[in-house]
Amino acid sequence: ENQTSASEFVLLGLTSDPHLQGFLFFVFSIVYFITLFGNMVIMIVISTDPHLHSPMYFFLFHLALTDISYATTIVPYMLMNFLVKQKTIEFSTCIIQMFLILLSAGSEIFMLSAMAYDRYVAICKPLHYQEVMNKLVCSQLVGGAWAMGVLYSIINTLPMLNVQFCKYTEIKHFSCELPPLLAAACGGTFLNKLVLLSSAVIFGSSSFLLTLISYIYIISTVLKIQSAKGRHKAFSTCSSHLIIVVLLYTTALFQYTKPSSVSSFILDQLFSIQYSILTPMLNPIIYSLKNNDVKTAL
Repeated sequence: ENQTSASEFVLLGLTSDPHLQGFLFFVFSIVYFITLFGNMVIMIVISTDPHLHSPMYFFLFHLALTDISYATTIVPYMLMNFLVKQKTIEFSTCIIQMFLILLSAGSEIFMLSAMAYDRYVAICKPLHYQEVMNKLVCSQLVGGAWAMGVLYSIINTLPMLNVQFCKYTEIKHFSCELPPLLAAACGGTFLNKLVLLSSAVIFGSSSFLLTLISYIYIISTVLKIQSAKGRHKAFSTCSSHLIIVVLLYTTALFQYTKPSSVSSFILDQLFSIQYSILTPMLNPIIYSLKNNDVKTAL
């Protein structure tokens, strides 16, 4: 009887302390507001200012859209759970949330790869930039990033529909992320873990390699520039993107390569907060502070 499929799960969240829950509700409400406001402002500015109608800002527009979808998939339900005693989530809702988390994460890393390629063409092949980065190519790169996110989601979501959960299932997390969901399962999850690991390695490494190769060419080209002013100007066009890439990949890398002895409930939650909630909030702030064109448009 205990092995029958669960109709709902219990999300344990960040804490069970009611006073701390009230404080965290306030903190994450502000974080979510900044995320929505910052990314929406970036999208509106890019849409309305003719000076920002270029490939670089076309990609930034879609990165902001990805960040909004990422944060909106997680934070509203998280905030609701801070206020209620019964922290339950329907099985179908949990699977949909997991699908959208995977979609947002997959799309974001490939969107950053597309942005790295755009900076490579701008710095290494400036005379051919308009020709190479035409509207069709930009649309294909953005469409490809979203498609890779959808594919990554489907590959990992379909096997989850066959996983058995006990009647009472606690998820040691604030959202239905795939790893804690698999950890809470009653039935065998070997296939699911294999699919997750394989897809994460294939999608993550391919995106990382595309970004890395682009930056190897960018750095080698920038170093060949004679004047210090010229080097600074060339590198400043991709500094915002580089900060975001380093921030995202270092967090994800440590999360998935840290030894099991270092793994803990609190640490795993903190890393999840970093790449799924704080990064979407920081992206528009970094681009606003580091980019003169965006500051002028604002």
